[in-house]
Amino acid sequence: VQLQASGGGLVQAGGSLRLSCVARGINFKLYDMAWYRQAPGKERELVATISSVGSVDYTDSVKGRFTISRDNVWRTVYLQMNSLKPADTAVYYCNTNARSTVFWGQGTQVTVSS
Repeated sequence: VQLQASGGGLVQAGGSLRLSCVARGINFKLYDMAWYRQAPGKERELVATISSVGSVDYTDSVKGRFTISRDNVWRTVYLQMNSLKPADTAVYYCNTNARSTVFWGQGTQVTVSS
């Protein structure tokens, strides 16, 4: 199983980025997907989840600014991030729990400058 994340970068506060994560080696449409992030010196935190049937949930700090979505044809989960803040600076990881195993992508760096 491979999760390949991309789309991170450097953006000014108030800007937008879209992260993508392509899954290989699993029947993607069957599994819930998630985005986590880890800022320097902090624990990894759950940012957003999307179920196999499209139900979504967000941590409070990103509600109204981030949108998680999925495309089962392209086996990809997205995280649209708008109105970015310096506090959103972190390495972002995609994640799934498939066949009783937790899989992580390699992470993509998001840096928001003030």
